[in-house]
Amino acid sequence: MSFRLRQSGRIWLGEFTALTDAGFTNGCSCRLHGASSIVPDGFNLALHVGDAAELVLANRRQFAAALGVDAAKFTTCAQVHGSKVAKVTADLVGSGAAAFADTVAGTDALITDLPGVPLLLFYADCVPVLLADPESGAVGLAHAGWRGSVGEIALKTVQAMQQHYGSRPEKLLAAIGPSIGSCCYEVDDTVLVAGAKYRQCFTPKTNGKYQLDLWLMNRLQLEAAGLAPGQIDCAAVCTCDNRELFFSYRAEQGKTGRMGVSICRR
Repeated sequence: MSFRLRQSGRIWLGEFTALTDAGFTNGCSCRLHGASSIVPDGFNLALHVGDAAELVLANRRQFAAALGVDAAKFTTCAQVHGSKVAKVTADLVGSGAAAFADTVAGTDALITDLPGVPLLLFYADCVPVLLADPESGAVGLAHAGWRGSVGEIALKTVQAMQQHYGSRPEKLLAAIGPSIGSCCYEVDDTVLVAGAKYRQCFTPKTNGKYQLDLWLMNRLQLEAAGLAPGQIDCAAVCTCDNRELFFSYRAEQGKTGRMGVSICRR
């Protein structure tokens, strides 16, 4: 596993060194030492959760500085827990960087082959899936909650990179960022029925519910897309279990900020 936490100024962020070493800037933000009107000292990076916009943008500038990217080029989407993948072309660069109104609509995964364009999505328990193609320089970033995971968004993001950039799955690098682990993710029969194809990811409990392993579900999709197990890194850090470092929608009953996860080709 190549995931590590590092400090930049006052803030902390996670990094997959395997991606960094391959030429891809990447980072998973933490919750500490930011400016937020909804979470004291919170490093919230999302504009859609009721936080003061000027404080969110100040946090984004800090995050961009820590990554060494241009905050004005952050490209985001309005996540709807679906499985749509959008291709980021030159005219979309900077969508959502400064205002939620111009973000890429109704989308949960972004791909691009433009260098220096940091894709940015938001999480507070859902699974971030990062993808990088060392051959073409293309990158992908997917937001995979249970609905997106059942909808096979990780698989579809790989397929979109194949279609648009000629990416070869056997050459791709993938990473699964901090997110809720099966230790803390209890679901009911509704989710089991929807995710029946991935029955091995559900562990029955004595109360009639199930522990769901979204890390495994997304890993299985990446392997089905053609990635070898050794090409898939997993932070194996549960946001719900580590809410002193990360926002957790479940642990905080929805009243919280959002971490940002970003990747770009240097």
